[in-house]
Amino acid sequence: MPTTTRGARRKSLGLPPKEKQERFDPSSPSKSRTGKKAEGWGAPARTGFWANVYGTCGVLAIIGTTPFIAVIVWHMFVDLDGSLASIVAAFREDGLSLISKIWPWTSKRAWQLLSSYAAFEAILQVYMPGKRFEANPTAAGNVPVYKANGVQSLIATVIAFFACWHFGLTTPTEVYSLFGEMLAGMSVLAIVFCVFLLVKGHVAPTDEDSGSCGNVVYDFWWGMELYPKLGPLNLKQFTNCRFGMMAWAILPVIFACHQYQRDGYLADSVAVCVALMCVYNFKFFVWETGYFNSMDIQHDRAGYYICWGCLVWVPAVYASPALYIASVQPPVRLGVETALAIFALGCLSIWINYDSDRQRQEFRASGGKKKVWGKKPVIVEAQYKVAKDGVVVTKKSILLASGWWAVARHFHYLPEITASFFWTAPALFGKLPPYLYVIFLTVLLIDRSVRDDTRCSLKYGKYWKKYCELVPYKIIPGIF
Repeated sequence: MPTTTRGARRKSLGLPPKEKQERFDPSSPSKSRTGKKAEGWGAPARTGFWANVYGTCGVLAIIGTTPFIAVIVWHMFVDLDGSLASIVAAFREDGLSLISKIWPWTSKRAWQLLSSYAAFEAILQVYMPGKRFEANPTAAGNVPVYKANGVQSLIATVIAFFACWHFGLTTPTEVYSLFGEMLAGMSVLAIVFCVFLLVKGHVAPTDEDSGSCGNVVYDFWWGMELYPKLGPLNLKQFTNCRFGMMAWAILPVIFACHQYQRDGYLADSVAVCVALMCVYNFKFFVWETGYFNSMDIQHDRAGYYICWGCLVWVPAVYASPALYIASVQPPVRLGVETALAIFALGCLSIWINYDSDRQRQEFRASGGKKKVWGKKPVIVEAQYKVAKDGVVVTKKSILLASGWWAVARHFHYLPEITASFFWTAPALFGKLPPYLYVIFLTVLLIDRSVRDDTRCSLKYGKYWKKYCELVPYKIIPGIF
């Protein structure tokens, strides 16, 4: 009687071939849950001793200065007319004691506004209706599940603000006046929150996508868990999307309303800046499910870097062009032609950024079958491994090398940078500080492109090398 293999039997029954599996060592650090070292393409990189020492010192320097920088940015734009020379002169005169002089101690009213906003956004995240969305599998084989209700939450937040204004619960001028106090309070509270995340990662991680890199400073900075939860609340979705990005969406609108209340008309410079930010942030929430598959969510763990950054740095720095332009007295007047030109170029940049993300998202959803710019796409069929329940499973993925993704591996970063330039351009070019976000974003995205390439190289190996041969540049073709 002829021998029938399992593969032949599965084929005769019409079943797909079984995924290739290999045994996984349970003692491997990548399976650790409580304090053991995490390794693999889903874990933070570790380096040699001296690099570790220098890196630790650098991280401590960032943690020790960024809470103060956030407040200094607010002070410079609101009280010093965005003058770099004035803030430098103030530090020369007072030294570090200037920080205590300008520090806006958080009042009871500021805490009330801050806590009300945070609670409202948490409630929206959990209870606002939305479709179920499953993101890409993690290195430990887990599939993150989200409720995609970003657009609904954005609309509800905007309506809620104007309702509060209408019924006298708050005003744009009150929020503008207490913004510095809320930043200062959130800077401290967010640090406490990051300590909580560190402890939780050690003693009660949510799932297998957690572990230590062996350095407590890095664990605080980088985070222990990839997808921490507190009850039904996905904490990274809350810090990144519902608190940070939602604050960036609503704050420029509030600043514009304040400028209108103060001057009796809406300046065209404020209108262009805020309109472009609104378009960009609406685009973000429309595309939010794509963000769930981005590096911020898939690779950056819940620590100071991403969580403190979204809770404090995003409201302080990302919204800073609108804060500065709305604070200038008298407001900058652009004229109709200049205002329309800046707005059109900004919208073009945002559309290209959106279209490139949409193109890749639809390509993946179709399994690589959807045409790109009317042509059959160039595809790299890649494989990678995930570890789940003691077994390593080989999975497949497809990498797009057509359309926008044939221009550069991270081309979508370029229109994001140009969009930030155009919504800052209404400040004109007499001062450098208003362009702080543009400079920061450029550095951030260059660093992210390098880190993402490293992660993809570890994840896909020879397949990523083949992809890089097809698309040789990271962001700007012919340059970088």
